[in-house]
Amino acid sequence: MFRSWKYPFLLLSGIGLSNIGDWIYLIALNLIVLEMTGSPLAVAVLYLLKPVAALLTNVWAGSFVDRVDQRNLMIGLDVFRAILLVFLPAMSSLPAMYGLVLIVNMAGAVFEPASMTYVTKLIPREKRKRFNALRSLIDSGGFLIGPAMAGVLFIIGTPELAIYFNACTFFLSGIITLWLPRLEKETGAGKEAWSVALLRKDWNVVRTFAKQHIFIMTVYFLFGLMMVMTAALDSLEAAFSKEVLGLTDTAYGFLVSIAGAGIAVGALVVTCVGKDLSTRLLLTGGGLFVACGYLIYACSVDFSGAALGFFLLSFALAFANTGFHTFYQESIPVGVMGRVTSVFGLLESVLVILATITIGAAAEWVSVKAAVVGGSWMMLLVTLGIAFVNRQGKEKEVDEAAV
Repeated sequence: MFRSWKYPFLLLSGIGLSNIGDWIYLIALNLIVLEMTGSPLAVAVLYLLKPVAALLTNVWAGSFVDRVDQRNLMIGLDVFRAILLVFLPAMSSLPAMYGLVLIVNMAGAVFEPASMTYVTKLIPREKRKRFNALRSLIDSGGFLIGPAMAGVLFIIGTPELAIYFNACTFFLSGIITLWLPRLEKETGAGKEAWSVALLRKDWNVVRTFAKQHIFIMTVYFLFGLMMVMTAALDSLEAAFSKEVLGLTDTAYGFLVSIAGAGIAVGALVVTCVGKDLSTRLLLTGGGLFVACGYLIYACSVDFSGAALGFFLLSFALAFANTGFHTFYQESIPVGVMGRVTSVFGLLESVLVILATITIGAAAEWVSVKAAVVGGSWMMLLVTLGIAFVNRQGKEKEVDEAAV
């Protein structure tokens, strides 16, 4: 068992280190920018840099990822981000800091399709569901451990020290990835010269694949839309908790901790029982309960109702993510996975920006509660759409088997 899980555990270790470092980096960067400017708007700009980086990167990232050794690319991106973060605390100009953070996020946008492709190649089909469940557990651990470690680093040092610590986590993640095997590409995209024509050709490959696999891409798009709504609703989380529910800062912090506990418990449960559940059930059931959790939270009038909603949605998110990642790895050929991930990631980034602006405007012009309730109902409709499409796909498989 140790031999068969040696490489997956190494991969999970690298993912866990990066995840913890990302939380420390996010909190520390918020404090540094707030201290520099005293402006909440300046901090909010940081959250827009990630989707902007995806918009600038995903046009070409998939074409690049499918034509290189993904393991070496992951190592290079980890080291590159570590080096950039070493210089970040020395920045005295806000525009220069934004520019550096944008480049770090662009490297992250390239890393995502590269890691997804490499994971799919490395992990055998029969182990993917458990690996994805363990990944959810690792991610939940980062959600809990990262902010706690950031607090300790702030006590013994400064936010700048936390940034240096994050640089170390990226560097260590790169070293761990170095121990993983180099995998020959199962399908090569060729070594054609980079050009606009090549990018257009790759986009046509994605379009053709989408037309030929409408069921797969519909599920992919709807799940992405669910995550877009999650990001948009999360942008109003603090305002809803304090203005609508009237929670204190301490109570709000406790509410966030409950969400972290929900993710951890959900990931632990799906790690234990996920292999006995179908991918469709994990994806559909998890998505529906995430939406129900948001609705309970949106309709709550006190801390207990919000806590119940938070725990349910975060608990179910572990199931939904495990189901989606397994579905994606089993459905998308590795030869086009980088391009498909990048193109649809580009669309998702546009939708995140539009949804965040829309729900923010609704909160400003109508009310925060109305915006959160409306967004939660929209998410429920999206998850019902996932359930309907999955059911249609299952019935089609049964009919084909009967023929």
